[in-house]
Amino acid sequence: MPFAAALSEHPLATQATGEVVGQVLERLGHRPPDLAVLFVTEAHGGALEDIGATVRAALEPASLLGVTAVSVTGGPREVEQRPAVALWAARFGPGRAGTAVRLPGAGAGGPGDPDDPAQALVGLVPPGTGREDALLLLLADPFSFPADAFARAVDETRPGPRVAGGLASAARGPGGNRLLLDDRRYDDGAVGVLLPAGAAATAVVSQGCRPIGDPFVVTRAEGQVVYELGGRPALTRLEEMVASLSPDERALAARGLHIGRVIDERRVEFERGDFLIRGVLGADRESGAIAIGDRAEVGATLQFQVRDADAADEDLREILAGHDADAALLFTCNGRGRHLFGIDDHDATILDAAVDGGASAGMFCAGELGPVGGQNFVHGFTASMILFTDRLG
Repeated sequence: MPFAAALSEHPLATQATGEVVGQVLERLGHRPPDLAVLFVTEAHGGALEDIGATVRAALEPASLLGVTAVSVTGGPREVEQRPAVALWAARFGPGRAGTAVRLPGAGAGGPGDPDDPAQALVGLVPPGTGREDALLLLLADPFSFPADAFARAVDETRPGPRVAGGLASAARGPGGNRLLLDDRRYDDGAVGVLLPAGAAATAVVSQGCRPIGDPFVVTRAEGQVVYELGGRPALTRLEEMVASLSPDERALAARGLHIGRVIDERRVEFERGDFLIRGVLGADRESGAIAIGDRAEVGATLQFQVRDADAADEDLREILAGHDADAALLFTCNGRGRHLFGIDDHDATILDAAVDGGASAGMFCAGELGPVGGQNFVHGFTASMILFTDRLG
């Protein structure tokens, strides 16, 4: 298999590095991989450069990415808020090394500046490559890189790649996260690799919600405020929907209600996976309006959603059941894990089973990047995954 992954929970960075490098070499062999990705928790963040130097010396990857996170995953294990290093590596085949990408933060040539890196990506996508074949693996700092604006800008380019990955989560303020691209360390912006078409990579997102009630078309709205759904006050539609729920569902909606916007309006029926999930932020009884965490345009189709451990579990299993993969990278929200499921290793265990024990690793994120309905978005409380198929075996 051209994929390998390893996880070490050793509290000493040097020892942890030696363990993951040794395991990857044993499984991948001594031919250099095209890509290696490092995930380290905050305890090892200060040693990220040294860890990266060891990985480069031992594996000689064509591209090396690294990031600090509050928690990391490897195989069926999730190590939450404890020292850990996870390493993932892959060979895609001759001439398929991918292209390393460095994107500065806002104010330093980042999205919104005259030299918008989203436009620069166009030149990196080989001529004749369709959008479905171009995928950018991106690791970003949430305090300096405007990921939402970048995702929108990429969608406006032609051809713009799909974007999947996550936002570093080891720090609570600017300058605290660490990113690695080959032999360079950064504390702002983003780093990534534009994966080659031959990587056989597919990006999928499990948003962890299930729809409740009926879908309605927005008939009056302004910005993020929805005044009417299906010709009636949005708040009235919401109250009627809640009244129709079972006691258990009503209690679930009371703990946190979400709303889904249909991405592809050409569909006749809407199911899980057809919606971009955002939060319901508030309501105004006088106007009958509700505020949502998304722009609400007249003509869009919205449906209320609920999220709990059962819905998130079901959604993740359903999303992965439709794919046959040999390896994966996982970018799961730092609000999932034990906090959501009440057990250890939930997402990692399901993903490990989906790739039949193949190489999988990842991180808990401060925001997840992934496409829904063919468009790029930044998400929360989701599990965004890149699935890889072995084309060399």
